[in-house]
Amino acid sequence: MATGADQAVGLGIVGFSLLLFTYYTIWVIVLPFVDSDHVIHSYFLPREYSVILPGLAALILLLCVGVFIGVVTWKNRKPKKVD
Repeated sequence: MATGADQAVGLGIVGFSLLLFTYYTIWVIVLPFVDSDHVIHSYFLPREYSVILPGLAALILLLCVGVFIGVVTWKNRKPKKVD
């Protein structure tokens, strides 16, 4: 069973993910149809970052997964028997 602290952390992660998804969706899908001089554009980064930031996040994710697999493989290797 999950404790209250686990549930609070999970709720925080879900809330942050929902906020991030909403921000990115508005940034990528809605803003191209809004006039460039509208005040809402001041709350968002320039449009080229909408491609750079997820690409960088994917690269960091792949790097972390590769390092994790490498560490687990390194720790689980068995020494060779010397006859």
